[in-house]
Amino acid sequence: MENAYWKNLALTAPEPTGLKVTRAKGIYLYNEEEEPFMDLISGVGVNNIGHSDARVIQAIQEQAAKYLHVMVYGEYEQESPKALAENLCSLLPQELNNCYFTNSGTEAIEAAMKLAKRLTGRYEIIALDKSYHGNTQGSMSISGNELKKNSFRPLIPGTRFIRQNHIEDLDQITAQTAAVFIETIQGDAGVRIPTQQWLEALRARCSETGALLVMDEIQTGIGRTGKWFAFEHWGVVPDMLTLGKALGGGIPIGALVTSKENMRAFTSNPMLGHITTFGGHPLACAAGNAALEILKQETWIEEVQTKADLLFQLLNGHPLVKAIRYQGLFFAIDLETPDQVSSFLNELKSRKALAFRFLSAPFSFRLAPPLCITEEEIKEAAQRILDSLDAIA
Repeated sequence: MENAYWKNLALTAPEPTGLKVTRAKGIYLYNEEEEPFMDLISGVGVNNIGHSDARVIQAIQEQAAKYLHVMVYGEYEQESPKALAENLCSLLPQELNNCYFTNSGTEAIEAAMKLAKRLTGRYEIIALDKSYHGNTQGSMSISGNELKKNSFRPLIPGTRFIRQNHIEDLDQITAQTAAVFIETIQGDAGVRIPTQQWLEALRARCSETGALLVMDEIQTGIGRTGKWFAFEHWGVVPDMLTLGKALGGGIPIGALVTSKENMRAFTSNPMLGHITTFGGHPLACAAGNAALEILKQETWIEEVQTKADLLFQLLNGHPLVKAIRYQGLFFAIDLETPDQVSSFLNELKSRKALAFRFLSAPFSFRLAPPLCITEEEIKEAAQRILDSLDAIA
C-alpha cells in the first residue's frame, strides 16, 4: 500500500528509500528517533561540504534579510551573483572567465547546447555512449541511456554518440559538429575514467574541426575528485564547463562557464538569446560563494585522495566485490547482479548508512561521501559496508 506521504507528492520510483529526515549535520542524516544515518552519497553529489554547515546557513540568513528575488537574471546589479562569479572564475583557467548561472545542472547543459549552436552555426552535437546529462528534452537527447530515453521520443535531432577511450571514434567529429559534450568522468555509467591519450586526442580533434569541447562537471566539480575540477587531473581545458550539484552548498544552482567573448553571443541575434527568471538567485549565489570559501579554508580537497585510497583499501578484496572504480571520493563498486545491489542497499540502510544505485550501471552502487568525512568515519563506513556485503553473501 502506498505511503500516505506520497498522496500529494509525485513518485519517481516504485520504491523510494523512504528515510524520514528531520535534520542533517556533517555526514549524518537524522530520523524522527534522532538516529544518525551516515550519508555516503552526499545527496547524490550535492553536499560536498557536508550538511548544514553554519557558515553557509549564516550566508543564507544574511542574504535573506536583505532581499530575495528582485528581477530576471542579468537586468539588475546584485552583489551575490557577482561575488560567486568572481570566486568561481578565480579557481579556473583564464579561458573560463564568464559565468551564466542557472537553476540546475541540466539547465546549464541546455544553455551550453544553445550557445554551441549559436557560436558555430552548426547543429550536430556529439556525446558519449552511456552518458548522462540530465532529464530535460535537450539534455536527455545527448544522454546515452536508451532505456531512459525511448519512452519520450522524438527528441532533438542531430545527435551522435561515440565511445569513451576509443580514439578511432574521434573521426566522427567533423566540420559539421557544433560541440562534443562529455562528462569528464562518466558518472551514471559507473565512474568511467578517461585515459590521458584519449582526452588529449579529443581536445586536439575539437580544435582541428572547430567543434567546441563541453565538459560536464555537474557531479565531479567542486572538489569531488581531489581537484577543484576533474579536468585538472589531465590538464585538458574545455571550451565550456557546466556545473551544478555541489556548487550551491546545498541550495539549487547550476552554471555554464566559458569565455566572455563566447558568452556575448547570447546578447544579440537575438537579444536575450538565453534568459531565466530565477537563475543567479541571490540566495543560491550567497550559499554557493560561502561553500567555495569553506573549501578554500579547509584542507578537505587536499585530503580527498588519501581518504579515497583508504576507503579503497578497506573494501577491496571482499569476495562479492567484482571491481572498484574511483577518482577521489567518487566510487563505483560492482557486484554480481542488480538484485545483489538492491539487497545490499537495503542491508546497508538497516545498518544506518546510505549508498545509492546508478541509473545506467545496474550492477554497481555508488559512494560519494561528503569531503569533510574523517578517516575514522571512513573506517566505520567501510565496516558497515563490509558487514552488509557479508549479510547478503
